[in-house]
Formats: sequence, C-alpha cells, structure tokens
Amino acid sequence: MAPFILSAVARRPIVPEVLKQGPFTIADARRVGIERWHLKGASWNRLGPRSYMWSGLHETTLSKLAAASQRLPPIAAFSGLTAAWLHGLDTPPSDAIEVTVPKELGISTRAGIRLRRAALPEAEVVRSRGLRVTTVVRTVAEICCRLDLVDAVVVTDSALRRRKVRISRLIDWANGHKGSPGINKLRRVMSFTEPAAESPMESRLRMVLVLGGLPRPRVQFPIHDDQGRFVGRPDLYYEHARLGIEYDGGTHRSSLAEDNRRQNKLLQQGVRLLRFTSRDVLHDPASVVLQVRTILQLQE
Repeated sequence: MAPFILSAVARRPIVPEVLKQGPFTIADARRVGIERWHLKGASWNRLGPRSYMWSGLHETTLSKLAAASQRLPPIAAFSGLTAAWLHGLDTPPSDAIEVTVPKELGISTRAGIRLRRAALPEAEVVRSRGLRVTTVVRTVAEICCRLDLVDAVVVTDSALRRRKVRISRLIDWANGHKGSPGINKLRRVMSFTEPAAESPMESRLRMVLVLGGLPRPRVQFPIHDDQGRFVGRPDLYYEHARLGIEYDGGTHRSSLAEDNRRQNKLLQQGVRLLRFTSRDVLHDPASVVLQVRTILQLQE
C-alpha cells in the first residue's frame, strides 16, 4: 500500500483505499504507512480509544459498534439492548455499548463498553449487520430478566411482531434456565406480550391499561359492518363495550384524512373511540385509565 503523503498539487493527504471502507485501528493504519500523529488531521474522525474512521464516511451507530468490535477479543459478542438494536428490534442501543464475554476470559474494562461475563456458547451467537451478537432468543430473554416490565414487554412485542422469535422459544429458554436470576420476570413478561401490537407506544398504552387494573383489551381487532365489509381495526378494543382505543403518534398527522374517514365508519357502527398521545401515555397514565374505566363502567 502507498504511504500517507501530501499531493504536490492539491496539498491534501492521500487516503489509502483500505482505510475508506469503515472504522480501523491504529495498527491497521500503521500497516499502510500512517502513524498516530497523522490521524490528528481533518481527514480522520476518532471514534474511540485507538479507533478511527475516514472523515469522508458518515459516522453512524453501526460504525461506532464496528469500531468497538475492533477493541474486543474475537470471542466477544454484543448483547442486551445493543444486540436488540442490531437485530432490528424497536429499541435504541443503550448509551453504553453492551458486550458479553466468556466468564473465564481475562479482559479489562473498555471505555464506553459495559462488559458482562457469562457463559457464551457459539450456539447462542450469530452475526447481524456483520457483527457478532447474541441470538434473538437469548437477547430478548436477558433483556426481559433485567429491564422493568413495560420496557421488556415493548421489546418482546417487537421481536414477536417482526417474527424474529417465537414465544415457544422463549418458554424453552425459561424452562432451560430455571432458578436463574430474572426468570420469573421473563415468565411475567411473556404473560403480557402481544404479537399483534404494531408499535412500541401501542404496547405502552396497552400496559398502562392492564397495569391500571383494567381488563386486557383485544389488539388490532378487525371490525366489520352488517354486510361483512371491513370497517376498521382499532389499536386496542373492548368488544363488550364496543370501545376502540387508538394511539396517535407522529404518523397520524400525515394520515389525518384517512384516519378521520376510518373513524367515521367505526362511529357509524356504534364503536366509541378514545385517542391518546405520547404525553398521555408517558406523563398522565392515570387519566388514560380513568377515561377508559369510565366508559367501560357505563356499559356494564
């Protein structure tokens, strides 16, 4: 490879092609003639200790994780919320990158990385987006064992909806890890999960109702008119009270006209509708429960 030199005409550093592909280490740079002091120039972005990337590439979460992987032993695997993100579940990666290494591996802590030492058989490791991660089953199970109930249900709903995992696989995991910390929490999460839930906030809204002491609503329940024609599918539905409940997110603004037409058709079929936003769900859940309970009690 040609060394890192200045062009006589443009006076700009010549960047070796091999370093334009993604994150690299200082050792990688030295193999093509670039020393640490070269990396202080505008052509490079520092991603972490001993990790850099050409400034012509856009820094992303994936590139940060790729850089982090270069600071880890080959046997390590991303886990927890980091693995959930890499598997494409509806969750952002945690602020600290989560990694699991075998118990017996002697490895010091890494800045910006949360290390967990646990058994890590190869059967429970796959590659996702080019990186080693714990399998979806293990990832979801471990998240359920340590996150609070609602957050764990959100992740599990997402995994089931995207058909990344089956509930039977999670049951098998729980049965195979009896007595392990958090297994009872995992079983409780599975009792609340709903594969039909279509968004994280819809899952949170459902949990607000259930944990508020209300009956469990149907999820994405199809409603038809007297001629059997499809009318609509509320996010949540109490069939005996003919009460539909909708979460209004950012997409509602762009589909307002269609949503209104669908709402009118549901009202014509005698279906009541309540709509809630993220502010209601996250900051005033008691009001959400009260409004729904009031209508349910009127229909008793």
